[in-house]
Amino acid sequence: MSIFDNLKKTAKDLASQAATAASSKKETFVFAALPESVSDMQKLPEASLDTPFKAAALTVCALCAYAAEPSVGIEMLNFLKGPQPLSEYEKSFLKDRFMDNKHVPFSYFEGAKPENDYTPSEPFTVTVESDPYSFKDEGYALLNIRSGGADSARQVKLRKKGDQWFLWEQFLMVGIRTPKSADPWA
Repeated sequence: MSIFDNLKKTAKDLASQAATAASSKKETFVFAALPESVSDMQKLPEASLDTPFKAAALTVCALCAYAAEPSVGIEMLNFLKGPQPLSEYEKSFLKDRFMDNKHVPFSYFEGAKPENDYTPSEPFTVTVESDPYSFKDEGYALLNIRSGGADSARQVKLRKKGDQWFLWEQFLMVGIRTPKSADPWA
């Protein structure tokens, strides 16, 4: 092994990091108020669904609506799912996940953290990120959204049909840190 091998490796690593940075993107969405109906959602500029980032951001809004009123959340999610509405399995999954975790979708907005019981800052701001693997499968996007209650980002999978992107799967409704008010150890 040559003493210069480490230099070669470092140069290769730097090139790889530069390529990764170039293929990663962040988009931030700001909502003055969260939509309270599917018609409210459809009036938002993001409802054009012309990018997967917009569809992912609206998924967070729909899940927040579900926390307040499940039937409204389902209508919004069905809008985001496009030609394939929620299956009975997906509805059952959501019902199960929301039994004790109504705070989870709010954790994806800026300012929401366990210490403030996941109360987001207003206006409601969510950042959606891509990475080098987000678009590896043609016609699909796997985007990341960070939660104030988790160490790693969670994902939303979207599928393209025509010029629009629709919700395919969401992996947002998974466990996060307990809100301070519900944590007996806080």
